[in-house]
Amino acid sequence: MSKKEILVNVEAAETRAAVIEDGILVDFQVERVGHQRYVGNIYKGRVENVLPGMEAAFVDIGLEKNAFLYVGDATAVIDDKEIGEDEIPREKVRTIRDILRPGQEILVQIVKEPIGTKGPRVVTHFTLPGKYVVLMPTLDYVGVSRRIESDEERARLRALAYSLKPRRMGLIVRTAAEGREEKDLAQEIGFLTRLWRRIQARNRRTRAPYLLHRDYDLIYRIVRDLFSEDTEAFIIDDETEYEKAVDLLKMLSPHLVSRVKLYDRPQPLFEFYNIEGEIEKALRRKVWLDCGGYLIFDQTEAFLSIDVNTGRYTGTSNLADTVLKTNLEAATEIAHQLRLRNAGGIILIDFIDMESDEDRRRVIERLQEALKKDKTKASVLGFTQLGLVEMTRKKTRESLSDTLERHCPYCDGRGRVLSEETVALKAEREIKRIAATTDKPAMLVVVHPMVASLLIGTGGANLARIEQETGKSIYVKGSLEAHIEDVEIAFLGTREEVEARAIPVRPGDVIDVEIEEPHASNPRDGITRLEGYIVDVEGGGGLVGSTARVQITKVFRTYARARLVGDMEGPEPPISVS
Repeated sequence: MSKKEILVNVEAAETRAAVIEDGILVDFQVERVGHQRYVGNIYKGRVENVLPGMEAAFVDIGLEKNAFLYVGDATAVIDDKEIGEDEIPREKVRTIRDILRPGQEILVQIVKEPIGTKGPRVVTHFTLPGKYVVLMPTLDYVGVSRRIESDEERARLRALAYSLKPRRMGLIVRTAAEGREEKDLAQEIGFLTRLWRRIQARNRRTRAPYLLHRDYDLIYRIVRDLFSEDTEAFIIDDETEYEKAVDLLKMLSPHLVSRVKLYDRPQPLFEFYNIEGEIEKALRRKVWLDCGGYLIFDQTEAFLSIDVNTGRYTGTSNLADTVLKTNLEAATEIAHQLRLRNAGGIILIDFIDMESDEDRRRVIERLQEALKKDKTKASVLGFTQLGLVEMTRKKTRESLSDTLERHCPYCDGRGRVLSEETVALKAEREIKRIAATTDKPAMLVVVHPMVASLLIGTGGANLARIEQETGKSIYVKGSLEAHIEDVEIAFLGTREEVEARAIPVRPGDVIDVEIEEPHASNPRDGITRLEGYIVDVEGGGGLVGSTARVQITKVFRTYARARLVGDMEGPEPPISVS
């Protein structure tokens, strides 16, 4: 059995939980102040729209986006006596219009977080999870976790559940109930039943939209859902949260209290266990395998694609064995990464091509076996006609990437931007287009500094050519605030007007600057930039990284010259002799 530990790092703005098995990070969750978790919350909502074409409805529950309710998840509504006696009996329900109408007030529970532009998904059959059982107050049903393998134990727990379940309610017995006594289950069922009655009482006193029940915080959910008999240690680095966990366990699992530890070393908890580094790896696009192969993860709007490559692994002299070994290791690592990244939805895996049906079967079996460690439901559908493995994994909350990252504002989530050369050519075309439509003799062009250098060209040769072709005076200003793909014709006017806006200094100006780098062809001089405008500082090559006071001596359209003021001149830079 693997060694399992749960680590909780508590800070003012966030609480982070990491599950490690045999020293490897397998699960990571974060809860931040101002970023609420909604799954498990129960609301009194109001139906906003009924969509017969989609067999669904939008429900206002008081959040920014309306909740989405499918017809298959809405049938419990007709069992709610609050609705009225004129509702259609269950056996006659056929469409969403048979169940819901705009303006109707209903109780719903969120089962899927709002993600991106989509609102939360809700259902009308409720679940109230405890550590040992899940109470289903609107379903008369008994189930036992499939992870309990003993037929004898399953039968014992099923009989207990039937004898303890409240009338017209249902129970699912969780894995943690294995080996527990009747009094443990009875105590928890009593607590969950009282909780449901309180929710119903609030429902009768309030009007929609209204939050009737909020699921518990991260520490409580960890104690309830993750901390079990197979956990060797539950380590928390905050005394208040440590005491909270101890108090919860005294009520839920007193025999596990001794496994809760308070971390009080000076080195941060996640740093001591190298969790910070593992989180960074889990966000990377490329994941290396021990054999030398690697995986590439690419998330699209529709699905997650995973590509398997041999990389540095050359294996034996037998190509089929090399491919099989890489694919088998990849299958294990893919299951681990899906769990760690909390990836969900449709997943397509491009394993390295295998000729043998037996090899393909072994890879699928390895993937399915590795996925058994994952509590989130996953289904492997097998190889498609194109040789890809198709699978799904239930998506109930944001992925690790969605939680910790955001779309790049630079590339707008594409992962790529236009090259500097492409943008410089785009700028040239825009200059020529504007030049042909204006009688103004000069223009100011603002672009990213890297684009500006290409647009100007070596010694200003490219800019001179553009001016000759257009008959205009062109001033190019590099701005670090400019998007690398943007080209802005910032001003049209006389040469004097444009120059006043384009050049940030005048001869005689005395300013403090930071010497950024030595001059490319004359290392004795240093280079600094003012809003992308280059200043060549005579004798500043030995002051790179330092602040110097300089006086502007000459000003040109694309750069200026300056000299050091006072005794700031640095030592001569070394001269390399080849």
